[in-house]
Amino acid sequence: MGQSRGLPPGDMAPGRSERVQRIMAAVDERRDELVAFVQELVRVPSVTGQEGEVQALVAARFRATGLETDVWEPDPAILAPYAEHVTMTDFAGRPNVVGRLPGTGGGRSLILNAHIDTVEPGDPARWTHPPFAAEVTDGRLYGRGACDMKTGLATHLFALAAVRAAGYAPRGDVTVQSTISEEDGGAGALAAVLRGYRADAAIITEPTQLAVVPAQGGSLMFRLHVPGWSAHACVRDEGVSAVEKFALLHRALLAFETRRNAEIAHPLYAPIANKVPINVGVVRAGSWPSSVPEWLEAEGRAGLVPGEELDAFRDRFLAEVEAAAATDPFLRDHPPRVEWFSGQFAPAEVPADGPLARLLLDAHQAVTGGTPPVEAVTYGADMRHFVVFGDTPCLMYGAGDVRLAHHADEHVELDELITSTKTIAVAIADWCGVD
Repeated sequence: MGQSRGLPPGDMAPGRSERVQRIMAAVDERRDELVAFVQELVRVPSVTGQEGEVQALVAARFRATGLETDVWEPDPAILAPYAEHVTMTDFAGRPNVVGRLPGTGGGRSLILNAHIDTVEPGDPARWTHPPFAAEVTDGRLYGRGACDMKTGLATHLFALAAVRAAGYAPRGDVTVQSTISEEDGGAGALAAVLRGYRADAAIITEPTQLAVVPAQGGSLMFRLHVPGWSAHACVRDEGVSAVEKFALLHRALLAFETRRNAEIAHPLYAPIANKVPINVGVVRAGSWPSSVPEWLEAEGRAGLVPGEELDAFRDRFLAEVEAAAATDPFLRDHPPRVEWFSGQFAPAEVPADGPLARLLLDAHQAVTGGTPPVEAVTYGADMRHFVVFGDTPCLMYGAGDVRLAHHADEHVELDELITSTKTIAVAIADWCGVD
């Protein structure tokens, strides 16, 4: 392999091939231990808001591996100026855990981030493998958080361990982060940035199926309040159903989504059919089955792509709702109202041909012999906090299929786990430099 475009000359010297082989062998030697650690993490439930127990396990592991370990609960007062971007709640008993390996000097620093919280497991009856059993079958590890993204945290920890076990000491500082509250806005990652954790680059092991992801979408959470006019069901025509008025508004939002998709020219989003989904996930209406519903609340998520500003999109979204309401005689006189709530995910990106992207392309190729795809994703992630607020280039690369995250029978392919761990390990050595 020739001189990398994104790495300093010393890191691509003839000795790199031997270094890669030694690091890969060190990962292979720890395969069983790596899988067992992911199982240990999955067996401790850590739904957003309940991360304390698993973080105690993580902190103990960090300390046992010799990392300088920082454990703290995010301070709402420090996060308050950024309240629009995260969900402000009680962080008591929900610490972040950060482990740091100081470099020997002269290298670039690197943050390796993964969130530890998960969504609810849902109905256990829908799982063929219990959500917290962490069963391994046919080369797959099942469980809530196996894909999203406890595997990602284990990847980071064992990648760094493999570099050290192969006999190398990173010249730049390496920081491994286990952060809370990503699923509802990323207060944990933002708290780490505001605590001073910044570096020359950051990698997040979200489940990308080993694609290099330099662009993440954004999203806004909205609550649409739709009015109606109550009447007894036996004379429902004398009332105005908020449900029926919502149907009109919902059709307008879907048409807005279609127009937005046709307008977007971002090259990394070209292969994605629905680049900016607008989804209504919760609908509440009325108070009595035999009454015409005089109110409706619909909660949803609207997507953005890099280059779009949150305020400008809010204005456009409101204009679409107002235009749709203007077509209806009742809604013209009783306009619907839009409320924004929860953490707002700004889109973010780094150059697809920049040093960090090339680093992972080179590392993946050294491990597999092939070139990974470079893709964008439509979901929001903690990547944005590092890019927007931390002045730290950040991208995503990891094992697992995001389409399985949040689903029953969530799982990760163990071969992908091993490949991602080897790739991250080689990336640590290449980026930070090693003695």
